[in-house]
Amino acid sequence: MGSLFPCSVQQIDVRVETKTLDNVFLTAVVSVQYQVLREKVFEAFYSLTNPAQQITAHIYDVMRAQLPTLELDAVFEAKEELALAVKNALSKTMTEYGYQILQALITDLDPDQRVKNAMNEINSSKRLKFAVAERAEGDKILKVKSAEAEAEAKYLSGVGVAKQRKAIVDGLRTSIVDFSDGVKGTSSKDIMDLLLLTQYFDCIRDVGQEGHCKTTFVPSSRSTGDDMRNALLQAGAAK
Repeated sequence: MGSLFPCSVQQIDVRVETKTLDNVFLTAVVSVQYQVLREKVFEAFYSLTNPAQQITAHIYDVMRAQLPTLELDAVFEAKEELALAVKNALSKTMTEYGYQILQALITDLDPDQRVKNAMNEINSSKRLKFAVAERAEGDKILKVKSAEAEAEAKYLSGVGVAKQRKAIVDGLRTSIVDFSDGVKGTSSKDIMDLLLLTQYFDCIRDVGQEGHCKTTFVPSSRSTGDDMRNALLQAGAAK
């Protein structure tokens, strides 16, 4: 009898259409590999006329009992658990008929095309939202760092200007003291007028060295220093 009855490993593929907990219809493909137990060839030969039909019925029963308890996303995550449930249910039943269930696999889960398109759109929207949030956070960090750098630069610039002005004041004080000691009979006002005139000529020199600068002199006479400056300018212009 063993030579006439196939004892090799056989496979059956079953397509099961059902719906999930969130009312999404999908088609699951379950592949079951089974084999006749050599010590139970008699039961296998005389108990079932169509073992594939019996296996198919049990697959339908298990899948249509399990899938409606899961949402669509959870179905894809629970493939191993579903396959194990199918194998355990078949092994318990088919062993009595002389068949051994070697493996049960869920090889495909195929929801409706519109559902797949919607899932792709949701995933794309989530990724786009995440990208926008990350880009905004990056822009925020750049602006904060830029503001901090600008504040630090202005602070350092202010410190530099303050030190520069202090040095100028200290230099002027020293110059006034030295000039007063060296030239008798000069007042503090005369010394200040001379220093201002010197700075004025330094400014004129620096302005004149820049090719893009244009300067207009406006006559004024509010002090002796201004009269001296205007006289020197007129003398220079007459040459």
